[in-house]
Amino acid sequence: MKSDPFAQLKLLDIAEIDARTLQLRHQLKNLPETKQIQELQAERKKIDDVAIDVRTRRDDLALAQAKAEKDVEAVRVRRAKEQQRIDAGQVSNPKDLERLQAELANIDRRISVLEDEELEVMEQLEEAVKATAGFDLQIAEIDARILEVTAARAERGADIERRLAEVIAEREPAIEGMPADLMALYDRLREQHGVGAAELRARQCGGCRLTVEPAELSRIRGAQSDEVIRHEECGVIMVRTAESGL
Repeated sequence: MKSDPFAQLKLLDIAEIDARTLQLRHQLKNLPETKQIQELQAERKKIDDVAIDVRTRRDDLALAQAKAEKDVEAVRVRRAKEQQRIDAGQVSNPKDLERLQAELANIDRRISVLEDEELEVMEQLEEAVKATAGFDLQIAEIDARILEVTAARAERGADIERRLAEVIAEREPAIEGMPADLMALYDRLREQHGVGAAELRARQCGGCRLTVEPAELSRIRGAQSDEVIRHEECGVIMVRTAESGL
């Protein structure tokens, strides 16, 4: 392919614009805040998984405490009724009175046992409530951090998108008047290799950074100035300049 040497030089300007565009798109896709958010979310999930077990234990203990309170109250009500019978003189038979008093003693012991059990459950519940509150605080702190990093990501992303739009806007004037066949080749190579054209500088290809072999350099020296040269190694268009070292 042949093309005006000036048009080939303009490819370097276009390639520089495309390189900046590619770089900005890469930055936009790989914002550091995104990784931070993922790490924070993973940490939050880890804490929340443990917190679920603690919350479940807290709720179970709350039910156990309610049951213990109910059991104690039921026995106390029963004792109060029996004591009321004695106080009212409803039990006059000495043997019946003796049996009732023995039963009251048993009830008192039962109440003592139930109260101890209730106290133990209350202590365990208090610990579970404190543990749950601790996990909730950690989760709240992580959520606040996620919101903070998300806002920073949005700000950074908006800045990159603004710069990206500016760079993209530079391309249309840059390609104006360029030969269609040259641009078609350039765009195809850019799609395949990420780079469509690069400067041949100091006998090195700017696309792959490899030194051009002597035999290829000899071929390039003998080529007409309007011939489009492609590097045999990476395939990109090598644009010749005064710095090519030919």
